[in-house]
Amino acid sequence: MECKGIMKNQFVKGMGDGIAIGLGYLSVSFGFGIMAAGAGISVFEAFMISLTNLTSAGQAQGVSIIAAGGTLIEMAVVQFIINIRYALMAISLSQKTDKNFTLPKRLIAAYGITDEIFAVCIAKKGEVSAGYMYGVISVSTAGWVLGTFLGAEAGEILPPQITAALGIVLYGMFIAIIIPPSRKEKSVLVVVLMAAALSCVCKYFIPTISGGFAVILCALVSALLAAIFFPKKPEEEEKEEEAE
Repeated sequence: MECKGIMKNQFVKGMGDGIAIGLGYLSVSFGFGIMAAGAGISVFEAFMISLTNLTSAGQAQGVSIIAAGGTLIEMAVVQFIINIRYALMAISLSQKTDKNFTLPKRLIAAYGITDEIFAVCIAKKGEVSAGYMYGVISVSTAGWVLGTFLGAEAGEILPPQITAALGIVLYGMFIAIIIPPSRKEKSVLVVVLMAAALSCVCKYFIPTISGGFAVILCALVSALLAAIFFPKKPEEEEKEEEAE
């Protein structure tokens, strides 16, 4: 009983810490819902996509591939490339979990590892319990799914002019993600510009390539060029440069 009480308290605390994420997700996923409706996806289908995926960039690209009639191979590779970072986050977070965070609990928690949820959990003082993480995930997921539902409903009701304007919300989030690190790190800025340039090349000079494979190509080439021209410096060299 005591163990259940502790887990309940941790769950409630996690819900409290997840409210801000849920509210943010509510507004952003509204844009995804509108995007899905514009691609001919029903409200229920959009709702289920958000409920079973919980990945903004992955869902946006997934809808684009569906709308373009892409293949399952495109979908699988694009999702793998976009979402592979979550596996790295999970590995990092596993070093902070408490001893009662068993494998079955880890498998359940893996569903809800997003950038924001990871940030909240990794910044938490002390160990992270399953109850706490479930609390953060539950509120965040509720916000994301509810926003998608409302956006998809609005996309079927509102005039095209209004939905087109509201649809930029999701892209605004992507821009907000890349601007801070781009201003801080020259290498990130160059990679972003390279990816944008490659995307334009695929769009206007190689129109035969599908949207899904264009994303794959831009991501892989940009990452490869970044590794060549901006290799990670040894920690010792970085410390020497900072000292100078």
